[in-house]
Parts: sequence; structure tokens; C-alpha cells
Amino acid sequence: MKWHLLSDPPKEFLDSFPDLPDIVCKLLWHRDIRTQTKVDEFFNSDYLTDIHDPFLFQDMNKAVDIIFTAIAKKKNIIVHGDYDADGVCSTAILIKTLKKLGAIEPQVFIPHREIDGYGLSKKTVKFFIDKKIDLVITCDCGITNHDEVVMAKEAGMKVIITDHHSVPTTLPPADAIIHTQLPGTNYPHKDLCGAGVAFKVAQALLKKHQEKNQTLPDGQAHIGFEKWLLDLVAIATIGDMVALSGESRALVKYGLIVLNKTQNIGLKKLFAVANLYDEDGKLKKNINSETVSFQIVPRLNAAGRMDHANTAYALLVEEDEEEAEKLAIKLQKNNSKRQSLTEKITAEAIKQIKKEKQEDNPILFAFDKAWSAGLVGLIAGKIKDIYYRPVIIMGKADKEITGSGRSIKQFNIIKALQEMPEFFSKFGGHPQACGFSLKDKKQLKEFKATLLEKAHIATTGLELVPEIDIDAEVDLAEVDWKFFDLLQKFAPFGQTNEEPKYLATNLTVARINPVGQDKKHLQIMVKHNSHTITKTIAFGFGDIKKHPDDWTNLQVGDKIDLVFKVSVNEWNGNRELQLGVEAIKKSTVILSS
Repeated sequence: MKWHLLSDPPKEFLDSFPDLPDIVCKLLWHRDIRTQTKVDEFFNSDYLTDIHDPFLFQDMNKAVDIIFTAIAKKKNIIVHGDYDADGVCSTAILIKTLKKLGAIEPQVFIPHREIDGYGLSKKTVKFFIDKKIDLVITCDCGITNHDEVVMAKEAGMKVIITDHHSVPTTLPPADAIIHTQLPGTNYPHKDLCGAGVAFKVAQALLKKHQEKNQTLPDGQAHIGFEKWLLDLVAIATIGDMVALSGESRALVKYGLIVLNKTQNIGLKKLFAVANLYDEDGKLKKNINSETVSFQIVPRLNAAGRMDHANTAYALLVEEDEEEAEKLAIKLQKNNSKRQSLTEKITAEAIKQIKKEKQEDNPILFAFDKAWSAGLVGLIAGKIKDIYYRPVIIMGKADKEITGSGRSIKQFNIIKALQEMPEFFSKFGGHPQACGFSLKDKKQLKEFKATLLEKAHIATTGLELVPEIDIDAEVDLAEVDWKFFDLLQKFAPFGQTNEEPKYLATNLTVARINPVGQDKKHLQIMVKHNSHTITKTIAFGFGDIKKHPDDWTNLQVGDKIDLVFKVSVNEWNGNRELQLGVEAIKKSTVILSS
């Protein structure tokens, strides 16, 4: 791993913000927040000014008119979602809004990951024709489904696409497309997730309805209903790992406020099975972006990975407490199964990669027809982190070979797939993540060879090793509650605004203790420029499978450098600052960059 101590901002920048501590200025500079306007927007997000007008989307007026016409004429409306957390949250947002505005029994279709695959399919369109659907609204999918939209249009359906995935060269002929990156769109924020786009549609519908109505049909205020949707937007935005800047940051900031006092019965039951409540039924601590990433999103995703995402969707819209509890328990069981199966398949995939001597290749492949299509993306992510290579993991679903890829910043994996569409019956994704189904399983060998060659060309001359960017070097004496409070001004953390990492050098090891049930974590007590002993925790650093450097052999008196994050450890009503170790080296010189 390369350590990069990020350079300090120039003196002119520091002088521009004399009221801000140097450490705050450094963090702002590293996040490209370098003007007073951007600083104000970052620190002082305001719902009324930082959430953009939804009618800035070029097709929003069309979409709103089509939806209100369908509601007025009691047309059959169906919302086509996706099977991950972003997809089910998107679907729930649109269905809740349609019902609130008087739509008669709007229907839902969320594809089965293995049977239906990603996005709109011709089989699904045929199903819609049989059900006499009049209006299809996609969310978190649809932008690549040209032929399927043609088929739906020829059958007389109206189609509205809401999506955020990579835009293809040829757009589907939908009646309206709501997408931040559509050619010609003037929408100012380009990085909304699928649920963010769905929320903008909900906003537009509410805004239009409010022009002629003081309240919603049930008497609720428009803005009140709108803001209670933000818990789902926050979950989806964090879960889909979009950049937390601009409007997305504001949506997550306010969404976390809503999430901590959510009225969503299903989410409350999910919090209970995730052990987020104390014995009095109150949250043990505030839900933040980390809680969402590691506690809430995996449980929602487990439905689509292990069974059917309908369970997660049903939980998000359920209004009966007893039924919501059953659904939450089912998700909890799915998540436990997912964890054990993921571990098993990861080991099998690594064994296959080693057997085929792929470790030094610019992209790694593993395939087994028994592997679940719902888990291959997780496996790819885990192996990518181990080898720091793009990874494609494939299984078999409904007689097709389906796969997921996870990539590194040096290789745009969706761009590579877009250059070889002849191999796929469907595909989609982002620069660092993709999903696909091969058109013909006989093409597997040729597909792998073609993608391997593209990865080789793209990465030739590049050193494929993981890197860690460090915001600032500090003395451990500086890390106190005042320091932590300054750090919290940067929350919520996520993509493009990662939790800051700090460097402390030439520390003296005072004591080291393996901790945890399996002794895979290390509690390292250190001294730094004084006799004061500071406790740090290095999660996983006692596991030599993950860390070939055996840090359990550190000796008292050894000199080390640490990269760490600062958080709070809470137990039994006590709070203490916790220094979470991200990387360790024997003391050395760190080069700035």
C-alpha cells in the first residue's frame, strides 16, 4: 500500500479563511471545497436553497402531466424497480407518492435477480401487456432498455424512465426520461442515486398538486409528506455510494435527521433486529452514514441476494406492526445466510484464481454455475480489495451466465463493456461496478480474453497497488474532544467526502493485546512525544490472512507509524474517543503528494 500525505493548502487559501483552524482548511482543500460559496454550501446546507427545482429536468413537465392524467383517468400504473437498496427505496418513494396523490392501486414489479435479471426485459413487458398496464414508470433502471421500451410503446403503453446509470449512445424512445446526465439536461447536480431521481419526481408531483390544493387529499401538508420521504433517500444515496457533495450531501444530511426519528414502521422493526435500540426502545446512538452502510443497507440488500427483493420493498411500505416485524426478521435471517455463503464462495473463487495463476493479471475472473447471481457482486468486491485488481465473478441464472464486476480507479469497467456490447444480452453499471448477462455461454472464453486485453491496454505502465490518502499529520496530543467536534462538521461522510485519515509518526509501542472473540483485532497502546499512553484499535490486524505482515509480533519499544480515523466508542453510557487504525508501518519517512 502506498501512503500519500496530501499536501498542505497554499498560504493564500489559509489566509482567505482566518477564522477556520488550519486542520479544517486542510480538509476543505483536499475535498476541493475552495471558495466561500462552496464552504457555505458544505457547512450550512439549507433544504430550501440547496435542493434544486425538480422541473429543471428537461422531461419533468411531460412526466408529471402523464402521471396526473393516468391518475385522473384511473389508468393501470406499474412501477418497475430494481432489487438492491437503491431500487427498493426508489420504488417505495414513488408508490407512496402515487397513493398519496390518489392513484388507484398502483402496482409494483421488482425483478428477481436470477430469473428476470437487471432492468426491463421483454418477458416482463409481455407480462405488463397481459396485465393491461397503461403506464410503466421505471426507477433505478431502464435507460439501457431500448428494445423493451419500443415493445411497450408498440403495445400502447406510456413509459417514463427514471434512472441514474450510464447513458447509452441510443436512448430508449420513452415518453419521458428523468436522468441527471441526459444530453441537453440543465439539471445542476449530476450525481443523484436512483432514489434521488425518484424523489425529484415525487417533489415535482407534490409541487404541481400544491398549485391547486392547499393540502394533500388526506389533509397532510405537501412539504411534510415530502420531507418524511428523506429517510429512504438517505439510505439509498449512502447505499449506492454516490458522491456526497452538492444536493446529494444535503439530501443525506436532512435524510439522516429524518431517519433518526423515522415514522416508517418497517424501518423501526429493522432497527430492532439490527440491535440498534436499547432495552427502553430508544436508539443506542444516532444513526449516521456508517450505521446505514453496515447495518441497514446490507439487510435490505439481503432480500434480493438470497430470495426476492419484494421482502425489502414490502417492509418499507408496511403499515402493520406485526407484519413489519415478520418481514424484518426474515431480512435478518436472509442477511445471516448471506454472510456465511459469501465467505464460502469468496474462498472458492480465490482458490480458482490461484489455481489458474491469475494473481498478476490486470483483471481477475472466476466462474461457477452453482454460485448465486445475488452474491457475485459482493464476492467481486471482496476479491478486488484483496488483490487490488478489477474482478469479474460469474454464476449461472436461468440458463444464462450472469456476472458482476468491481474495479479499481485505474480501470473504467463499464466503459470497457460498452466497447464490446456484442457479448451481452443486457448490461449496465458505473465506472467501478458493472453487471451483465452473456448473450451466449459459448462466448465465455472469448469474452474473458477480450476484456483481459482491454484491461491490459488500460493498465500498462501503471502500478496496481492500493493507495491511502492521508489528510494531515498530527501529534496524538492534539486529538481531543475539541479536535473531534471540528471533525464532525464534515459529516455525513461518504464518497468524495470520506472520513478524514490522520498520520502519527515515530510512535513507541507501549503494549499490544489481541482482542475480540477470535483475537483478530489488536489493541495497541502507544506513546507519542510524551509519556502519555494512547489506546488505538486495529480491527482485523491480528488476522494474518488479511494482513500478511504479522502485526501480532510487534514488541514493546518498537517504533511505528499509524494512519487512523477518529471516532467515539460508546458502552454502558460511557463515551471515549477511539483511534481506529487504517494502516501500520515500521517508522519511516512519508512522502507528501
